[in-house]
Amino acid sequence: MRFELSEEHEAFRKVVRDFAEQEIAPVAAHWDHDAPFPTHLVNRMGDLGLFGLPFPEDVGGMGGDFTSLCVAIEEIGRVDQSMGITLEAGVGLGISPLYHFGDAAQKAAYLPELLTGRALAGFGLTEAEAGSDAGAIRTKAFLDGEEWVINGSKAFITNAGTPITSLVTITARTGENEISSIVVPAGTEGFIVEPAYRKMGWHGSDTHGLIFEDCRVPSTNLLGERGRGFHQFLATLDDGRIAIAALAVGLAQACLEHSVEYATTRHAFGRPIGANQGIAFQCADLQVMVDAARLLTYRAAALKDAGRPVKQAAAVAKLYASEAAVSATRIATQIHGGSGFIEGSPVARFYRDAKILEIGEGTSEVQRLVISRGLGLPVL
Repeated sequence: MRFELSEEHEAFRKVVRDFAEQEIAPVAAHWDHDAPFPTHLVNRMGDLGLFGLPFPEDVGGMGGDFTSLCVAIEEIGRVDQSMGITLEAGVGLGISPLYHFGDAAQKAAYLPELLTGRALAGFGLTEAEAGSDAGAIRTKAFLDGEEWVINGSKAFITNAGTPITSLVTITARTGENEISSIVVPAGTEGFIVEPAYRKMGWHGSDTHGLIFEDCRVPSTNLLGERGRGFHQFLATLDDGRIAIAALAVGLAQACLEHSVEYATTRHAFGRPIGANQGIAFQCADLQVMVDAARLLTYRAAALKDAGRPVKQAAAVAKLYASEAAVSATRIATQIHGGSGFIEGSPVARFYRDAKILEIGEGTSEVQRLVISRGLGLPVL
């Protein structure tokens, strides 16, 4: 039984941390304020091989493992959650469905640019009336000769409207009780990307609503087997929940580091505020949260790498880590006092970024439902 990552993983962590601190951290506040999409840094992450981490070399990947991806997401998220989710969604929601369910022609057409960070892909599942109840989607697609004709809309889709978005894979009803996955290339006629949302957090991340109005794509754009779309996306979400947990670990780690530094350098009543047990104990609580969240996250990643079932472990990790991250930002802001409430403060940015971690890739309530079902409890 091991409770530490391998030397190779820790060496890789240092590479990503150096990159994040040197190239992302200095401009993260600027993105948060002005919300430009940093295409050049997505390309740089591609140069480091981050988008290809868990995919084999024979398709252009790095031949690494899922644990390495979690390490990268944690370290990027430690300095900027927006870039962390761009990486997480680009790999877990954009590339993974194509790699796992796509045919040879689809992989050849899209993977080369996606794996190198020269393009991004989105994952179109959520709708206005189909979030936690993902099976309630209303977007429809029917075959007209050799083309799928798609009508409907999607909501809250990450990486769907960036300057380098190449496609969005969507779920649509293709029959009476049938949901399928279809690849829709960017720029397709009838595929409308709505203006970007004004969000509470993740300001540097790209998020749009999508509309499909008699949008036509070739019948060969069906991803995998017809009628298996819902099952494909559920499998994709299991992996995504581990990755979101890693993003939450990065945020909680940042809160711990900023809080300890502030408690050491900020003086009140003639001594560092960290000398007061009220502050010291809060920092201790942060350490406990970080350690627990990290252990749960990397346990789930190790199960994934070992080819073992991860649904339960992924839900546990995502639930605990995301809620710990939200608590960590509240504690860190309290420790910083007024300075933590001022825009431009990292903890203020993290405070706004944290809440979505309890919502995306399945809400905390959904995770508790998954966990309780895994315990064998009755299902209503």
